[in-house]
Amino acid sequence: MNGVADTASPPAKRHRPALIALVIVAAGACLALAWWQWGRFESDSGTFQNLGYALQWPAFAIAVVYAYRRFVVMEADPDAVHQAAARRGPTEIPEGVLPQRPTAADPHVAMFDEPDDGLADYNRYLSELNDSRDDKR
Repeated sequence: MNGVADTASPPAKRHRPALIALVIVAAGACLALAWWQWGRFESDSGTFQNLGYALQWPAFAIAVVYAYRRFVVMEADPDAVHQAAARRGPTEIPEGVLPQRPTAADPHVAMFDEPDDGLADYNRYLSELNDSRDDKR
């Protein structure tokens, strides 16, 4: 050993049996629910809502497996994930897509900045009512 840490070795793979079991159970439950909804659709009381759910549950099962796979990849090498994101660069919205932000000179915003005598009188009246109510207690 020359005192230099060996940084070229890949990180050790971790197998998480509980997480794998959870993914299998969740995906299996989603597929079982799809089968059940398909049976409901084919029954006499079945509706197209049941068909929609029968097609939707397998998508949830795929999402569970994809999320687990993504978790494993990101956990194995988080630096590679950050480097790949940096290579893609920032996501910017093109000019002209969003409306302009209002400024203080905007007449719609400026009308709220002007003092309103009627509002001040009304607030003063409410304050007096509240004070008189507090005095009665």
